[in-house]
Amino acid sequence: MGQKIYFGWFVVAAAFLVLLLCFGIAYSFASFFDGLEMDFQASRGDVSLVFSIAGFLYFSLGALSGPLSDRLGSRPVVAFGMLLVAGGLLASSFAQSLWQVYLGYGVAVGVGIGFAYVPSVGVLQRWFVRRRGLATGLAVAGIGVGTLVAPPISRFLVDILGWRGAFQVLAGVTIIIGLAAAWMLYPNPGARGLYPDGDGTPVGEGASMSGLPLGAALASRPFWLLFTASSIVSLGLFVPFVHLAKFSVDHGQDESWSILLISLIGIGSMSGRLTLGGVADRFGRHRAVVAMFLGMALMQSWWYLSTSFWALAVYAVLFGLFYGGYVALAPALVADYFGARNVGGILGVLYSGTALGNLFGPVAAGVAFDLTGAYELPIAASASTAFLAVAVILMLRSPAQWRRQQIGRSPDAH
Repeated sequence: MGQKIYFGWFVVAAAFLVLLLCFGIAYSFASFFDGLEMDFQASRGDVSLVFSIAGFLYFSLGALSGPLSDRLGSRPVVAFGMLLVAGGLLASSFAQSLWQVYLGYGVAVGVGIGFAYVPSVGVLQRWFVRRRGLATGLAVAGIGVGTLVAPPISRFLVDILGWRGAFQVLAGVTIIIGLAAAWMLYPNPGARGLYPDGDGTPVGEGASMSGLPLGAALASRPFWLLFTASSIVSLGLFVPFVHLAKFSVDHGQDESWSILLISLIGIGSMSGRLTLGGVADRFGRHRAVVAMFLGMALMQSWWYLSTSFWALAVYAVLFGLFYGGYVALAPALVADYFGARNVGGILGVLYSGTALGNLFGPVAAGVAFDLTGAYELPIAASASTAFLAVAVILMLRSPAQWRRQQIGRSPDAH
């Protein structure tokens, strides 16, 4: 008999599917842009607001869904989120004005992803300790795969069914696959009589369920540096998901090829998530996160200099690589600093800063285009804020250095 597969890997697979659905739908928004713009006679700024509302909500609501899943378990919280995503898509498909899309796609889909995202990622930090980076990277690779496959599939559905029919198909898929995946998100290894990483002894069980209280973590210097850097970089992070395809078309590229650029971000993102988590487990997650921030800043600068399809394709793949690597490493790094006990709540509050960038970044880029007829200003701003975020993240000590500093300050150390 071969060795039985550790159940934690099935939890990883379930989280992968949840994130694939959620972010495949979110990052396919460019496929629906033209239909919404045409049917409702809306400006690019107005249509961009749909995506920004959703993004603001799914990042900010982690501050609610994370602690809720720490208390109730991820399964009911994620299931509720998937139902909301499906309901929002279905409601949007019957919209007769753009404000109804704001409510259906922007609010309901955004809230639904907010209840699914952080609980899906947070629960993995309890199932793994030694291989925490690898497990998280594999799970959040679902975001990269979703970004890769969902835009062309959505575009195909729009071409044959219209954007309303495409929303209805995606709602059905979300109900079926999303609820099944949510059911697999068991809260911790103890719920299945197991230990973290599939070890045969209880070594590490305490490590997987220990950690700082939420208030203590949120009051610490590492948290606020991570929060500030993530918030700043997010101001430009989501601009390409909404505007890169339109930018490409504006510079003479075919629309179908331009939509492919979003999928190329997915290829890079998937590669970063699949490979960098395991590498960082070996060489240091803190150093890897700093490198991801620098890479994102350099790629935003590359976009400013690019107009040809191939230059934009290079940008899309490499930007996706660094962005995906950061998303894969952030939950594990948070657990390294603060432990896994309250990781859902800590991640939720951390991502609330990202929510502000998602709300303002794409809309500001759309408004800037409406005013100037070009994207140079928002792209330059995206690069500038990314380099500012690098300066902030360089101030962050490694988890080991920070813990030594805390021990040195403790009265008990003397």
